[in-house]
Amino acid sequence: MSTLRRDQLIVTLAAVLWIGGTLVGTGLVGGTGGVEEQGEGLFSDSTTLIAPHGPAFSIWSVIYLFLAGYVVWQWLPDGARSERARRTRLPAAASLALNGLWLLVVFAGWILVSVLVILGIALSLGLVLRRTAGLPDEGLAPRVLVSGTFGLYLGWVCVATCANIASWLVGLGVPTDGRVPTLVTLAVLAVVVVLAWYLLGRTPDRVFRGAFTAAVTWGVAWVSVGRFVGDLHSDTVGYAAALAAVCVAALGVLALVRRGRAVPAGA
Repeated sequence: MSTLRRDQLIVTLAAVLWIGGTLVGTGLVGGTGGVEEQGEGLFSDSTTLIAPHGPAFSIWSVIYLFLAGYVVWQWLPDGARSERARRTRLPAAASLALNGLWLLVVFAGWILVSVLVILGIALSLGLVLRRTAGLPDEGLAPRVLVSGTFGLYLGWVCVATCANIASWLVGLGVPTDGRVPTLVTLAVLAVVVVLAWYLLGRTPDRVFRGAFTAAVTWGVAWVSVGRFVGDLHSDTVGYAAALAAVCVAALGVLALVRRGRAVPAGA
């Protein structure tokens, strides 16, 4: 079996685990309820100060649609010849498989394991960014299905990882709100802005930058909305999250208008 066919099959098998995990973990199979009902409610949008408000999670529909497109495209002749596809298949497969696994471990109530899994997703997506940085443009399909897809995915996971860790801490008995959780949340929002600045500087790919910025801004903005209109109210966090969203958006715009220095792509 050729390396190409092997990697294509790995992506496809990972997609099967992803789809299976999605069906079970979201309650589409078994009628167990969505993610927000798992883990004794630790994943609801009112459990932690850093949790985005409910509508924010609709971004998964877009990410899932693009991921499905990537899985199909990497089998097509253009995808088979694509250097972007070649460099991203294995880390993309890891992100797909771990996404399905995350939903399954959340369904099982293993909150600490879910933190480890989502960190694995973040690392695999970081590898996608690294392996595509500096590659020449290959046309519309790779721009949308590689740069757009994984830019959105990585941006959202940056926010989701913070929320996941916060849910785990609340499960350990850390207070949901109060002075200390508020200060910690403010620090986390600052970290998200710094992380966005760092990752935007790791690729000259304008589509990746734009999609990443949109996803992070979307997630943090909905954190702000949740603190103003959700069950877990905090004006301090609401205003801070709004400021963080503006900062990320501004960083993204600056990254898009300046000429990005090509970062050598990893092998």
